[in-house]
Amino acid sequence: MRPVRRGGFTLIELLIVITILAIIAALLFPVFSRTREKARQVRCLSNLRQLGQAFVMYASDYDDQFPYAVDFADKAVPWIWNGFPEFQAQIPFMPTILEALDPYVKNDEIWHCPSDIGFDDLDFTGEMLAAHPEAFTTYGSSYLYRTEISFRELSPDFLNLPAQTNILMDAHGSWHGENPFGRRRYNVLYGDGHVKHVGRNQLNEAWETPLQ
Repeated sequence: MRPVRRGGFTLIELLIVITILAIIAALLFPVFSRTREKARQVRCLSNLRQLGQAFVMYASDYDDQFPYAVDFADKAVPWIWNGFPEFQAQIPFMPTILEALDPYVKNDEIWHCPSDIGFDDLDFTGEMLAAHPEAFTTYGSSYLYRTEISFRELSPDFLNLPAQTNILMDAHGSWHGENPFGRRRYNVLYGDGHVKHVGRNQLNEAWETPLQ
């Protein structure tokens, strides 16, 4: 009688299959990561859009003014305003932007960027300031306010170039990009209410836009 040959994979065949699966996984993982980050980016932009609406409602109640408020960075390291002592002197007596907009924000999660993984230093000044595990967890917000607007008591209707002026933005650009400054990316709310995902150079241009 002939021996019956049992079907199955040899060790070499199994190794080949495992290698192929590993290659496929390596190819798909970056795609899944980009898709997941894109979803987070969309949600973050949606948050900023809703906060833009809160700014509009605030302005309608307060003589068409931006909120007279500061962000968590101003409160934590007020010496970043050493070059503007007249502004710095006001900080201890000012509410945070969270407090100012609280009546117009229905859910605190709107202040939470889902890509927020915290930071060790302030993106825009380099000052050491720890926010772990998230800026939102530590300070109640993933976003920073262009406080100069507040100090100058400006109106949204009288910004020089509202579509080019940043109002609110991600607190750190490494959340959506890479740590080298040139590769950092940000979700930004502009003075005319539109939101956009931009690179570091574009955000720098927004910062340099004259307010008046």
